[in-house]
Amino acid sequence: MLKHRNRLTVTGVVQGVGFRPFVYGLAARLDLKGWVCNTSSGVTVEIEGGPDAVSEFQISLTRDAPPLARIEQVTAEDLPPDGFTRFEIRESRSEAGAFQPISPDISICPDCLRELFDPNDRRYLYPFINCTNCGPRFTIIKDIPYDRPQTTMAPFEMCPDCAREYHDPLNRRFHAQPVACPVCGPQVWLVHSDADERRLTQIEAEKISVHQRLSASLYLSGGTAITEAQRLLADGKTVAVKGLGGFHLACDATNKEAVAELRRRKGRVDKPFALMMADTAAVEHYCHVSPEERALLESRERPIVLLWKRAAADPPIALSVAPHQRTLGVMLPYTPLHYLLFNSASLHPSPFIPHPLVMTSGNFSEEPIATGN
Repeated sequence: MLKHRNRLTVTGVVQGVGFRPFVYGLAARLDLKGWVCNTSSGVTVEIEGGPDAVSEFQISLTRDAPPLARIEQVTAEDLPPDGFTRFEIRESRSEAGAFQPISPDISICPDCLRELFDPNDRRYLYPFINCTNCGPRFTIIKDIPYDRPQTTMAPFEMCPDCAREYHDPLNRRFHAQPVACPVCGPQVWLVHSDADERRLTQIEAEKISVHQRLSASLYLSGGTAITEAQRLLADGKTVAVKGLGGFHLACDATNKEAVAELRRRKGRVDKPFALMMADTAAVEHYCHVSPEERALLESRERPIVLLWKRAAADPPIALSVAPHQRTLGVMLPYTPLHYLLFNSASLHPSPFIPHPLVMTSGNFSEEPIATGN
């Protein structure tokens, strides 16, 4: 049979969006051989097979691309057949002076959210669950091409279970660079503001392990840390929550003393605070929500949406959240940790009632957001 071979150069947002696994699956479905790899300027694909299959591949590449991908251009080059015997994902290639747009961070997907609260799942209540379809991207990348060694996940070696998922073409974590679990991935921890500052400085200077940090009796970890954060919020305290992109300062939005204290500490006189609410039902309890606004709230980008306040809701949002305003800026949780904070039974019974939370950037007014611990 006459074989055709094409080299396709794809540019746009095509890294960190499941594009290589998509290409792999498409080639397998069409019985094409060759390879795909990330480069510093996009994705390069070589395919070889029957002319009809090669043509169908090029059409499907753009028509059926992953929802997170944004293809700007596909350049095709005809090459003589090479005799490829399989299709593979090859090691990425760096190119000096090249440019590659990176996907923004993506809110937790429905599959990961289901696993997060499934007691039988090995990532049950794991605050950093992610897959090819969701999780950190822009926040964790240090250089291009986008591969785990070029991200802040590089120090976390995958355990055998995560490695098996990463290399399984039928798994939705196939080539998901941030893949992790409680065994091998990062852990959540909490430290009280009244901890010994000198000891904290020593810990940072020595770069000691998480386990050593916990043994220093300054930190709470895992579910204990989350439950303590819930308790602090219920007690009217401010909690700095590290999320995608930096820290948020959180407090109970129905507690006027807590909101006033947060304003004092930020030096923010009357500029409205953004709110995070547990789910759409909670938003509708406090605000009028049109179908279009609901779609925005629930979109994968999880934007802050300005909504008209309802006249009365119990417990009421503190007036100081948005002084002299008839609207509230509201967003839904977008990381696993956010969902755990709103979950009233993470690991064990919690005293926290999931009121709306102020979620404002962790900085003094007009200053950059804090990103370092």
